[in-house]
Amino acid sequence: MSALTTTPLANAIRFLSIDAIVKAEEGHQGVPLGMAEIATALYTRHLKFNPQDANWADRDRVVLSNGHGSMLLYSLLHLTGYPDFPIEEIQKFRELDSICEGHPERPHGAINGIEVTTGPLGQGIANAFGMAIAEAYLNARFGDNLVNHFTYAFVGDGCLQEGIGQEMISLAGHLRLSKLVLLWDDNQITDDGSTELSISENVAERFRVADWHVVEVDGHDMEAVSLALDAARTDPRPSMIACRTMIAKGLARLQGQRGGHSARLFPEDATAARELLQWPHAPFEIPANILAPWREAGRRSLPSYEAWQARVTKLPEADRQEFERVMRGELPNGWQQVLHDYKRRAWDTSQNQSGILISAEINDLLTPVLPERMVGCADLEAPTSHKRRLSAFTAKDRHGAYVHCGVREHVMGSMANGMAAHGGILPLSVTYLAFSDYQRPSMRMAALMALPVKFVFSHDSIGIGKNGPTHQPVEILASLRAMPNMWVMRPADAIEAAECWELSLNHKSGPVSLVFARQNLPLVRTSHTEENLSRRGGYVLAETTCGPRLVTLLATGSEVMLAVQARAQLEASGIGAAVVSLPCWELFDAQDATYRRSVLGDDTVRVGIEAAARLGWDQYLGEHGGFIGMQSFGASGPADALYKKFGITPEAAVAEAHRLLTRKSKN
Repeated sequence: MSALTTTPLANAIRFLSIDAIVKAEEGHQGVPLGMAEIATALYTRHLKFNPQDANWADRDRVVLSNGHGSMLLYSLLHLTGYPDFPIEEIQKFRELDSICEGHPERPHGAINGIEVTTGPLGQGIANAFGMAIAEAYLNARFGDNLVNHFTYAFVGDGCLQEGIGQEMISLAGHLRLSKLVLLWDDNQITDDGSTELSISENVAERFRVADWHVVEVDGHDMEAVSLALDAARTDPRPSMIACRTMIAKGLARLQGQRGGHSARLFPEDATAARELLQWPHAPFEIPANILAPWREAGRRSLPSYEAWQARVTKLPEADRQEFERVMRGELPNGWQQVLHDYKRRAWDTSQNQSGILISAEINDLLTPVLPERMVGCADLEAPTSHKRRLSAFTAKDRHGAYVHCGVREHVMGSMANGMAAHGGILPLSVTYLAFSDYQRPSMRMAALMALPVKFVFSHDSIGIGKNGPTHQPVEILASLRAMPNMWVMRPADAIEAAECWELSLNHKSGPVSLVFARQNLPLVRTSHTEENLSRRGGYVLAETTCGPRLVTLLATGSEVMLAVQARAQLEASGIGAAVVSLPCWELFDAQDATYRRSVLGDDTVRVGIEAAARLGWDQYLGEHGGFIGMQSFGASGPADALYKKFGITPEAAVAEAHRLLTRKSKN
C-alpha cells in the first residue's frame, strides 16, 4: 500500500468530510478518508451519470452500503455538481432538516443522487444486487440502446460480515450478474478494533468460490483501482475489487487505528491533517483548480446522455410510451379490469380455495398486463404458486420475471427494495408469514424509503395446522401493523383479495404486506358490487336484521367467516349483531371519525376475532370490548382442532358477546 501519497482531487473529499464532521462534532471519518481515491477513480473516469438529471433511467447506480460513511457520498454529490448538495448543505451535516443526514436517506420524490437509504450494514449491497437484476431484466426487454448500465456499491467489512452479505454473494454469483461491481474498503479495522477479533477467513476467497471476478489492489492507487474497474466492466461475472486501504488516512492521530472509524474529531485534528496532506485551504473551501476537474467529471457523460435521449426520441411512438410508462412506475390503461372480471367470476362460481392460491390466481391473470412485475420467492413455489406462467430469471435467460431466491429471505427482501429503487420493476417478495422476521430489516427499509414493494405472505395463522408453532405467526401481524408507512392487508375471501391487490398495486408511496391464509376461504361477500369496499380499510359486511345493533363483531382474514357464523347465532336469539371486516387497519385509521363510528357502531359491545395476538385491537374494541384470539404460541394439529383448542370459534364469540352485554347492563 502507498504511504501518505494522495491526490488533490481525493483530498477534496477528505477535507469536505473532515470539516463537516468537526463542525457536526460527530460522524464517521474512516470511510470517506480511506475510500477517497477509490471514489475519485470511479466518479472521474468510469461512472455514467448526469448531476443535472439525477433520475436519468440509464445512469449507473452507486450505493454507499457502508452508509455510516455518508460524507463520502455527500462530498461526491457536491463536487460533481448535484444541485441539491451545495456547500451550504455540506456545512449543515447532521443538523435537523439537512439533506446531509447522519446516514444517506433516499428522498420520497425525485432522485437527488442518493439511490437508497443505507445504514443497517448489508442492506446496501443487497439493494445493489436487486438493482443489477432490474437492469438485466429491463435490458433483455428493451435492449442495449435503452438500458445498459452498471451498479456499483461501496462496501465495508461489516456489510460482508452480516449474513445478508453471504446470501447476496452466493446468489449474485449463481446468476452471473456481470454489471454488479463491489468496491471493498479493506482497511482491516471495525468499530471494535482489528478484524482479527471476529474473522479469520480469506474474504476475497469467499467471492471466488461463489464465482465472482476478484481483483485485489492498493485502494490508494487510483491507477490500480481504475484498471481494476476496466477489468470488471468486461468480465462476465459480478466483480469484487478488494481495495486495501488505511482507515481515516490523513488524520495523524487516528489513521490505521480503531478510533479512525468514528472517534470525535477536533479542530486540532483538521489543522494537523492540513499540514500532513499539504492542504492550505480554509474549512469548506475547494479551490477552483480542484473543483473544476470535479465539475468536468460531472459533465463527462453528457454525450452519452444526449445520445440516449436521441435514441428514446426516435423510438416508434408505442415503444417510447411503453418504456417511459414503465420507468415512471405507471400502470397500463385497463389493468384493473382484470381484477374486476375476477371479482365477478368469483361471485358467480362461489369459489372456495386457499387464500394464498387465490392470490396466486390473481397474479397469474395479471401476468400479461403487467410485464414489469418481478416475483422473488424463497424456495416455496409449490405451496405459494406465484410462478405459474412466469419463466425463471437465470444466468442464461434474463427475460424471466421469477427469481428463485432459494432459502434466502434476508436478501430476497432487500433485492425487492433494490428493484423498486432502480425503477421500471414492480417487485413481489413471497414467503411464509413466520419467515417475515428474516426480511424484517428489508421491510423496515422499504417503509423508510417509501418503496412500493409488495411483500406477499402465506400461512398466516394457526390455520396451517400440523406444521406446529414454529410456523404459526401469532404475534407477527401486530408487529407489522406497528411499522410506520406499512400497509398490512389480510383479506377475508377471494373478493377482498382482488380488492386488496387493486389497492396495493395502486399504492406508490410505501410497501404493502399482503397476508393470506393457507386454508380455504369461503366467500363472505355474497352480493355483487363494483365498488371496492376494502378501499376504506374496514366496512360493515353484514348489518343487523333484528332491531338495533347491540353487538359488533370485528374480524380479519379467515376469521371473518367465524364472525358471520357468530352473528347468525346471535340474530337467531334476537340479539342484533353486525359483522365488520377490517382487511387493512392503516386505511381504516385514515378515514374520518364519522365513518369509523358508523362502522364500529355507537353504544354497542364489540368483539374482535383474529387468530393472532390481541395487541392493537383495543383501539377498535372500546370500553365494552372483548377479544377472541391467541394468548400464547400455537400447537401442532389439524386446523379445526387448533381453532377449538384455543377457543377461536363462533360459539366462543357468542359467549363473549353475551358476557359483555351482561356486564354492560349492570353498569
